[in-house]
Amino acid sequence: MRGIQVSAYVKGPHELKVTDLPDPTPKPHEYLIAIHATATNFFDLLQIRGKYQHQPQLPWISGSEFSGVVLSAPAALPNGNRPKYQVGDKVFGASQGGYATKVCAPEERLRPVPRGWSFFDAAGLFVTAPTSWAGLVTRAGCKKGDYVLIHAAAGGVGLAAVQIAKALGATVIATAGTEHKLSVAQSYGADHIIDYRQKDWPERVKALTPNGRGVDIVYDPVGLIAQSMKCVAWNARLLVIGFAAGDIEKVATNRILLKNVSVVGLHWGMYATMEPERVDEVWEELFKLFESGLFKGTCFTDEEFVGLESVPRALKKLGERETWGKVVVKVPQEGASKI
Repeated sequence: MRGIQVSAYVKGPHELKVTDLPDPTPKPHEYLIAIHATATNFFDLLQIRGKYQHQPQLPWISGSEFSGVVLSAPAALPNGNRPKYQVGDKVFGASQGGYATKVCAPEERLRPVPRGWSFFDAAGLFVTAPTSWAGLVTRAGCKKGDYVLIHAAAGGVGLAAVQIAKALGATVIATAGTEHKLSVAQSYGADHIIDYRQKDWPERVKALTPNGRGVDIVYDPVGLIAQSMKCVAWNARLLVIGFAAGDIEKVATNRILLKNVSVVGLHWGMYATMEPERVDEVWEELFKLFESGLFKGTCFTDEEFVGLESVPRALKKLGERETWGKVVVKVPQEGASKI
């Protein structure tokens, strides 16, 4: 196979190289998958430089999220169940080694490609969609009639959150930092758009709510909880999703008390360990949205990335924050149909 192997930490994606490598050998409980599309993530940029909290032992193949076709399935699973997927099935998921033409993954890290979806669109689903559902629904109880403020709404989790909130009957106020990103958020269903580079954005948000009462839910992958406190309603729920801005906030707890609000965190990756029963529940609800057409792929389409050789360019674009949605690279497989 071909892949991007990291034998020593690099200064940046421009140093990554595609090489010929031995095919991976699946463990008894793993599937072997031919990758047709692979998605980029910010943590990939940290991992290749040795600065992520989870660093595989060198050498390792970079990348994680992917979609593709099952080449081989395990004879049996450790729990005694029969394998869910068979040779030829289309799947998406995440496993170390996504920047390659083949990868191994256990069943819990895979899901079937939704009917009618391309490999391209499915490759970016595994992290963003469940993060946004678990945040908005599991943690914040989003429902019809809620006013939901979504920061960085044109990002991968942001566009997923916009669609989920709209599907649940909420009114979405989306923020972003450029006119183009705001238009992207609007094209995915946001009811109102606001540039958070404007100093008075909290007042603008509040003015969009009934009688200026403020929003019911704040979805924040940036680090804007403290400022968002200025435009929330009584009993609001503020979701801490991440810190894309780089700084970890300090919030005055007296303001949490005075507005009777809840500030809750969401670490989706830990659900598989702490509450595994929730994982299937979340995916079951998401697949209903996929089937209904209320949720569509969030892949960046302003520029095309084809072939593993384009992964460094895609990662550079991602790191420079010049993209929206999920940046996905198509991985042509010899003898396979086009994506």
